[in-house]
Amino acid sequence: MATTDRQATTLALAHALSAAERGLAVIPLSRSKLPALRSPHRDDPAPSPCHGACGRLGHGVYDASSDPDRIRELFAATPWATGYGIACGLPPHHLIGLDLDVKTGTDSSAALRELALRHLFTIPPTVVVVTPSGGRHLWLSGPPEVVVPNSAGRLAPGIDIRGAGGYLVGPGSRTDQGVYAAAPGTAHLAPAPCPRSLLRLLLPPPRDHHPVPTAAGGHGQGLVQFVLAAHEGQRNTRLFWAACRAYEDGIGPALVTPLVDAALHTGLSEREARTTIASAARMTGHRP
Repeated sequence: MATTDRQATTLALAHALSAAERGLAVIPLSRSKLPALRSPHRDDPAPSPCHGACGRLGHGVYDASSDPDRIRELFAATPWATGYGIACGLPPHHLIGLDLDVKTGTDSSAALRELALRHLFTIPPTVVVVTPSGGRHLWLSGPPEVVVPNSAGRLAPGIDIRGAGGYLVGPGSRTDQGVYAAAPGTAHLAPAPCPRSLLRLLLPPPRDHHPVPTAAGGHGQGLVQFVLAAHEGQRNTRLFWAACRAYEDGIGPALVTPLVDAALHTGLSEREARTTIASAARMTGHRP
């Protein structure tokens, strides 16, 4: 390993341990910003969802810990790590991340200001992390009884939300794009409480409950649960797979609404969900 990589790993571990002292749970990340440890189930012929119950490392954000010995163990297993991720939604801060992107051609900061004016909230002084591309991550804390889902562009164009099951790249991390750094004057701050009116916007709107039709049976319920268990990065894939199985088994039309509801619960938009299901229908030779 190059000396610079060893230095980056040492610095990443130091920053991760510092974050843990503030009660934040962390995992090592590679230069690609992905978890540095690969899943121990990657070669299983039919992997079932596992959040670490098997006792092995490599379960992404579910490996996150604020215990110094555990963190050192994680980094010892990943000498190529050059950064760290901070798990969202966990106590004591129940972290919520607002990711203001600058690569989408939209002014995400202006979009957030417009939302604040329209819904009468202000973002209090809080930790702000500047990304290598010039974007910003705003750290907020949520109430322990509320689960904020991950979402991309649902709040406003160019604004992604990191909630339960997601993570933020920690300041001091080195990636292929550059280094993440705390904005001047914010590193010492604690994540500020998320304004209530903003919190309401981050939660999916209540929807009528659509039980799985009796005709779909237990298999249909299993497909819906398969989608509900999806993490960010696999939501569309799981939805597409489940919809294909449903159409192949003749229960596709009956399962459309329950699958859409499940996809919305994971953070997909209704448009994304229905487009994915329609693609599955066409792929299996059915009319959407």
